[in-house]
Parts: sequence; structure tokens; C-alpha cells
Amino acid sequence: MSRWVVVLAGGIGSRFWPLSTPQRPKQLLPLVGDRPLLRDTLDRVRPLADPAHTLILTNASLVPAIAAAAPEIPRANLMAEPQPAGTAAALAWAAHRIAAADGPGATMLSVHADWAVADADGFRRALSAAADAADAHASLVTVGVVPSRPDPGFGYIQPGAPVGPGVRRVARFVEKPDAERAAAMCAEGYLWNSGIFVWRVGDYLAELDAHTPEVAPALRAHPDDLAAFFGAVATPISVDVGVMERSARVLVIPGDFGWDDIGVWGALLRVRARDAQGNALAGRAFAVDAHDNVVHADQGTVVLYGVDDLVVVTRDGLTVVTTVERSHALKALLARLPADVRDQP
Repeated sequence: MSRWVVVLAGGIGSRFWPLSTPQRPKQLLPLVGDRPLLRDTLDRVRPLADPAHTLILTNASLVPAIAAAAPEIPRANLMAEPQPAGTAAALAWAAHRIAAADGPGATMLSVHADWAVADADGFRRALSAAADAADAHASLVTVGVVPSRPDPGFGYIQPGAPVGPGVRRVARFVEKPDAERAAAMCAEGYLWNSGIFVWRVGDYLAELDAHTPEVAPALRAHPDDLAAFFGAVATPISVDVGVMERSARVLVIPGDFGWDDIGVWGALLRVRARDAQGNALAGRAFAVDAHDNVVHADQGTVVLYGVDDLVVVTRDGLTVVTTVERSHALKALLARLPADVRDQP
């Protein structure tokens, strides 16, 4: 069975401002360790597919930076979206390309470039199991992460009837709930919607054709012209909404491998190494009588004394200080800042 890995590496991750910029987005930042998240991702999936069978989907403006961070990936395997059209369209083009190269029975494993994963072996085992299920059941398979806490920041999946050992139908997808509902769903056995999707490319394209009029006509009209295809997509739509929530051929397997999408600065307390006082420090940073702080000193030195639960980020003469609790709201902050501060390259 031919297997391909598709890595979604677009977007800028504005919640990691001021470190993230359009030229250096979240996936190119060393947020968990000392290497960019994209580099960690590619090394994690390398045993699943060689570089010739790895596609990276990204914004056209990021191709040079992505190529520099991933020199082993053939340049032809960097797919530059000429304009945003949603993940349903991006994955449709990737599936179309894989089918042309390897036939409709080739398996495609789709992951994002900006996750933290504590157990790489467990991650690969889950994706391999999902690939086996996709092949055995001719279905679209998602890996639902076993929740480690009730988190209203994630979407959830309700597993339905079993179809095989460890494989269930998806009863429904649930958008981000409030905290009370998230706790109830965890107690009821729901899984986090990780965004890990696995399918035979022919099955995905068939379901797209059947259920996604926002995208399918554009692919039929422009099967050999990437720019024309993206330009013809009627309405940008995510693969979750445009395909997975509409299809009856969706299965889920559970995964428990220390996954986190690290969507905000405060989330780094969960995935970075921490000192004896619980501080997650990167760069030249010192914390004295200080607890549970996040510091990312991209430049200069940061010293914390007698403070708790802060986020401090420095870059190129700009310093941002907020609380761990408020770090999820940086988009609201950016809207209230002068353009010359907000858009500092």
C-alpha cells in the first residue's frame, strides 16, 4: 500500500504575536524546543513516508522559508496556495495529485505542521492504524485524541457504533463547547478532534464530489491548473465542515500520544520543559521567586522576580507582557494597537 504524508503549513498563527509574523509564522518558530515546529513535524512523520512521498501545503509567500526549513523535501512537493480556499480545497488538490502519481488506492495521511506531540512512536502507531482502517473499510478516518482535560478550546468527536477492533463510526462532530459541556463530553467518552485525517485518495475525492459543491466543480473544471482551481473555488470551506461532517463514511480511532495544538502562549506551560517553580523559559531568561510563567526571550534578557502566571515575550525591541489567562486574546489586543506596532516585521 502506497502511503503519502501531507503536511498543512499555512497561516501565520497571530496568537503567537509578536514572535509570529507573516514572514515567520507559527510553524517556523521554535515554540516547544530549539527547532521550528515544522522541523519537528517532518522528523516525526519521516518513518511513515519518505520525502518523495511527502507534500507540504503552504501559502505562496512562505515557499522560500519552508524550502529552507525542509531541504530534503523536493521543491515540486511544496504546494503553494495562490489564495486561501480552505483546507477542503487544499487537501483536494493534494489528493488529486497523489492519485495522478500513484492511483486512487494510495493512502494519504494529513497532519498539521504546528502541533506538539510528546510520544512520536505512539503518534505513528495511531496513524498507521488509521491507514489500515481506511484501507479495510474504504472510509475517511480521523484520529480522535483521548482528552487529558476538559478543554473548551478544542472541537470534539462522539464515537458511534464499532466497526472493528478500536475503530468506530463517527456519531457526530461538536464545535468548541463551553467549559461545562466540555467536562460532560469528556465524562461521556468523547474525543478531541485533532485534525488528523487519513484516507485513500480516491475515497476522499469521491466524498468531496458527492458532498462539497463549494470545491468539487472547481476541481472538475481545472484538474491540471492549480491557480485556476483555487481561483474557481466558490466558497472557502474547511475539510471538517465541507467533507467530514457531511459524509456517512467517516470512522474514528482513539489516540493517546501527548498531542497539543499549542494555540496560545499560555499553552506552552503544557508542552515545554519547566523549571522547579513551573516556569517555561526560552532564551536568556531568569525567574526568582516566580511561578508558572511563560517567557520567550528572542532577544535580550528577561528577569522575573516575585510574579506568577505571566507571559513575557521579547523580540527586536518589542516586549509584550500579559497573563497566562489572557494570552488567548491577543487578536483582540492586536486590533487596538497602532499599525506600526502591530505590523512590525
